[in-house]
Amino acid sequence: MNNEAETGRLQRLRQTLIGLYEGDSPRAHRFRYALLVFDSFTILFIIGTSFAPRVTPEEWIDAVLGVVILADFSARMLISRNRTRDLMHPATWADIVAIISFLLPIIGEGAGFLRVLRTLRLLRTYQMMARLRQDSELFRRNEDALTAIVNLGVFVFVMTGIVYETQHWRNPAIDNYVDALYFTITALTTTGFGDITLSGTAGRLVAVLIMIFGVTLFLRLVQVLLRPRKVRFACPDCGLFRHEPDAVHCKACGGLLKIPDEGRY
Repeated sequence: MNNEAETGRLQRLRQTLIGLYEGDSPRAHRFRYALLVFDSFTILFIIGTSFAPRVTPEEWIDAVLGVVILADFSARMLISRNRTRDLMHPATWADIVAIISFLLPIIGEGAGFLRVLRTLRLLRTYQMMARLRQDSELFRRNEDALTAIVNLGVFVFVMTGIVYETQHWRNPAIDNYVDALYFTITALTTTGFGDITLSGTAGRLVAVLIMIFGVTLFLRLVQVLLRPRKVRFACPDCGLFRHEPDAVHCKACGGLLKIPDEGRY
C-alpha cells in the first residue's frame, strides 16, 4: 500500500514538472523565465567572482547555487523520456561538472564556467524560443545575432576556464582569470602578441581549438550582423521558413504569404 502511495506521489510530481518544463500555461512560461533569470544571474556571478580571491561568503553562495542547479538537473532527469540519450549529451556532462564545482569548491572554480552551457541549452528549447519570439520584438528582429553572440560568449568563457585550470599551476604567465581571458581573446582574434603562450603539447592543442572554433564563431557573428535581415514564417505551400521582411510571395514557390506583425517592418 505504501509503495502504491509513493508511486502515486512520484507520478503526480512528474506530471507537475512536465507541466512546468514543457507546458504552455502562463505558470509554465513564468517558471521558464525564472530559470532564465537564474541562469543569467549565475553566469554574472561566475564571471564577476572569478577575477577576485575566494572568500567564505562566496563559497556559501556557490553551495546554494549548486543545490538549485542540482534540483533543476534532477527534475530534468525525472521527466526525461530517454535518460540514456540525455545523459550522453555534452550539456548534461557540463551540468554535472558545474554541480560538482559549486558544491565542492576545493575542486576549483574554473569548471564553473561550464555552467554557461545550461543557458545556451535553455534558450534553445522549443518552448523558450517560441515564447521569446512571441513576447519580445527585439528578440524576433535579432534572433540570429543574439544566438551568435551567446554562442561566442559561451565559447570564450568556457575556453577561459579551461585555459586557467590547465595552465595556472604550471605556467607563470597565467596567474589569474584575467590572464586566461586575455590569452583566449588574443588567440581567438589571431592577434598573437606572444607575451603569453601555453606550455606543453596540451596547451598548444587548446590554443589550436581556440583559434579554429573561435574564429569560426566570430565570422558567423559578423556574417549574421552584415547580411540582410529575414523574418521567420513558414510558407503554407512549400514550407520555406525565411523571407524578406516585406515579402508578399514566397521566392521559392511563388505562394501567397501572410506574414503577421513582422511583415510591417
